[in-house]
Amino acid sequence: MVRDRIGRVIFGQREVVDLTLITLLAGGHVLLIGVPGLAKTRLVETLGTVLGLEEKRIQCTPDLMPADILGSEVLEESEDGRRSFRFVPGPVFSQLLMADEINRASPRTQSALLQAMQERRVSVAGHYHPLPAPFHVLATQNPLEQEGTYPLPEAQLDRFLMQVDVTYPDREAERRMVVATTGVEQESAVTVITPTELQAAQRLVRRIPVGESVVEGILDLVRAGRPETSDVAEVTRHVAWGPGPRASQALMLAARARAVLDGRLAPSLDDVVALAKPVLRHRMALSFAARADGVTLDAVIDRLCEPLL
Repeated sequence: MVRDRIGRVIFGQREVVDLTLITLLAGGHVLLIGVPGLAKTRLVETLGTVLGLEEKRIQCTPDLMPADILGSEVLEESEDGRRSFRFVPGPVFSQLLMADEINRASPRTQSALLQAMQERRVSVAGHYHPLPAPFHVLATQNPLEQEGTYPLPEAQLDRFLMQVDVTYPDREAERRMVVATTGVEQESAVTVITPTELQAAQRLVRRIPVGESVVEGILDLVRAGRPETSDVAEVTRHVAWGPGPRASQALMLAARARAVLDGRLAPSLDDVVALAKPVLRHRMALSFAARADGVTLDAVIDRLCEPLL
């Protein structure tokens, strides 16, 4: 039902929609990377409506400050003359936060999201403020324009459960999109489930049993991606640094969520292979020599997945 409703608004991005839903079911955050005009912003808005989540949007710019995201304390004076500080929450206090073009924000502002993404709370003026539940960050990034941008540090990239590359739709999907979005009437999203039901689904994902072969497959895959301990020649030759333990956790949760989304009772190694690229892409880096030779991370990850096939 959720897929169907989203598909009426978003055309030709079935894999992107599925990966985003898997991320939300796993309780994580997702980084969407693609050129302008591929419905990244519309996808987030549609997800907020379909899932019944309170959605807010931040347009990241170089002059955006942490207080613009987290909120700030203001000094107020009561009728009897007493003065006190009152916390005014920022847009981060939402259930679905869209950080548009996140790499255009300064490192100081980017780091304001670190605590929120990891701990589901923020600290302002020495006081902790819990965020609404569920809380998810869906950030977008333009891979073409690098002028005036600040690449996300590895510590922040690791907080995203997945990096989803948004590509151009096929011809038939683009044809449907052109016809459907340029007429008088356009299909709009409607609420299908509630935040409470989404949280129940997230709890269900964590209760899904995982076979020992899948656990060992995840560990073999992630550990083989580390050049210090890997026996894979492509990794030791081309990879500068590999994925940490958070990658194993992300693969485990994502594999469970994919099984639930497909109506299966347990994940398989096929789920691990299908999710390897979006989970590992942003948790590994190629050496300068490898990039100069035209080596891609996707090719390295494909090599890592071969023993699981």
